[in-house]
Amino acid sequence: MAKNRSSDTSGPSQRQLRVGELIRRTMSDVLNRGDIHDPDLNRLSITVGEVRVTPDLKVATAYVLPLGGNDPEGALSALRRNKGELRRAISKEMTLKFSPELRFAIDETFDRLDATRELFSRDEVRRDVDGE
Repeated sequence: MAKNRSSDTSGPSQRQLRVGELIRRTMSDVLNRGDIHDPDLNRLSITVGEVRVTPDLKVATAYVLPLGGNDPEGALSALRRNKGELRRAISKEMTLKFSPELRFAIDETFDRLDATRELFSRDEVRRDVDGE
């Protein structure tokens, strides 16, 4: 009997990962070229770190951060304001049956990396890692 995918908690499927990466690259290209007609958005240099797609491929959440981390909320509001135009521009370059709804969130990966580096630089942790 086939395994029910909805109860599987092993993570995203290979298709979700492929589609997420395709959307991430396409969104980065669209933002870099300045295809969106909003001066506030075109003024920003936005990094698209990751795109996660729901199992039905209908909703894509893009984790973004403006270059330098300056005014992330302003970048989010500009992206949300232009999500319809972004969706059209992205879907024009992709060959998916449906164009997913776009959602945006702040990419906190860099903050977690900094916290991890700080943790590993502490003397007691370094001592444990080195085995002293």
